[in-house]
Amino acid sequence: MGKRKTSVKKKTLNPTYNEILRYRIAMETLKTQTLNLSVWHNDTFGRNSFLGEVDVDLSKWDWNNTQMNFFPLKPRTPSGLQATDYRGEMRLALRFLPQISHSKRTSNAGEVHIWVKDCKSLPIIRGNNIDPFVKCSVLPDTSRKSRQKTRVLKKTANPMFNHTLVYDGFKAEDLREACVELTVWDHDRLVNHFLGGLRLGLGTGKSYGAVVDWMDSNTDEATLWERMIDSPNEWVEDVLPLRMLMMAKSVWK
Repeated sequence: MGKRKTSVKKKTLNPTYNEILRYRIAMETLKTQTLNLSVWHNDTFGRNSFLGEVDVDLSKWDWNNTQMNFFPLKPRTPSGLQATDYRGEMRLALRFLPQISHSKRTSNAGEVHIWVKDCKSLPIIRGNNIDPFVKCSVLPDTSRKSRQKTRVLKKTANPMFNHTLVYDGFKAEDLREACVELTVWDHDRLVNHFLGGLRLGLGTGKSYGAVVDWMDSNTDEATLWERMIDSPNEWVEDVLPLRMLMMAKSVWK
């Protein structure tokens, strides 16, 4: 569904927001979703700190309830998908080709190949069908150069992309600091709708010594990335469940 956020409240442990966050969504679709609310400390340098979260199962929500409700914030738990969290899956393969660049600027650098094969059982969030496509960035680079995407496939929740994304300029040591962010979207003329995503990295929470929120790969995602690092020049493949992501950057079209 995408992400909404409130304004930042300064210098308080007891913030009052009084804000309404709006989504346009059919009721039958809404009842299949989980609402995730997370609270963050805003940092001047963009390194926001996670404070707590709550998941609300909308399939069990009483829509006649007009009272204010209070929920205790909880720490993040290891990823374990509930039925309402399921956002489909992606089949993909990775390969690192070391030292294939011969230019002086990228001496001893190689390429990372990301082969997006297909997705299955994507959530249908509007109407009777979706027009999915995949966006990719390699963090911490959030520049336009880092952004690639597949073509849009029409009216299918099981798209066959068979699309390879290539990123150059990588040294072997960079792979331990980088994170590939893959997100699946439903294309719309007015605004694209987020369906689910993956983050492929070591999941250490840090990049080049800095604490970052986007280095949050789960066990399956980190395992595939490690297999790629340990098997240069070879394709490694897996099918991974898509999940909700806190976007590491502004959404791009």
